Amino acid sequence: MSYDLVLLPSGVASTVPGAEEYLDANEGVPETATVAEIAAELNRRNGELPADDSFLSATPVGGHATGATLPVALPYDAIGFGRALLFELATPRGYALFDPQLAWLIDPAGHLPLAVSHGGAGEFPYLTERLAHDWVAGLAAPNPYLVVDRGPDNYIQTYREDSGEYTLEYRDGAPDRHFGTTIADAPTVAALIWDWARDDRTRLDRITWTPVDL
Repeated sequence: MSYDLVLLPSGVASTVPGAEEYLDANEGVPETATVAEIAAELNRRNGELPADDSFLSATPVGGHATGATLPVALPYDAIGFGRALLFELATPRGYALFDPQLAWLIDPAGHLPLAVSHGGAGEFPYLTERLAHDWVAGLAAPNPYLVVDRGPDNYIQTYREDSGEYTLEYRDGAPDRHFGTTIADAPTVAALIWDWARDDRTRLDRITWTPVDL
């Protein structure tokens, strides 16, 4: 059993149904040069590893009539590594990543290169305003947290409590620069996280923050 991801050009879809329609429309279409290039690099890097360390469930990838899309199947124990490599190869080429299992369309349009840790899904290399809203609203047990990190001791994080409220904290360097608050709704939390990511303090400075002792 594999974990399936699909690369597709940034901007061709804005919703999950739109992404699915785009994939259907590309079936039977000759593979594009960009897809062939990404597939070749994936195959090359996988081929450098011992067979037991393969990060591809089926090889080679590519070489099929999938147009401007590239389906990639990963073993479950290689999801993190394989997904990180897909971002490495796809983002500079203007490609988005579609995750059918989670029903996520992760498009780099308008992204900020920040380290994101999602409690339910792992690590991601960038954040967009849309992803902030999608991810915060979807936080659920057993690990309902999201951390956005721009460097050592410089991050913002949220945790969805059992009550449905969100604990929101940020740290700005030293331990005495770690503050927290409670927010009732997901849209406000997501907006504040995106403001922090853009280094816009306007709304953040209107919040009553309490020092957090760690």
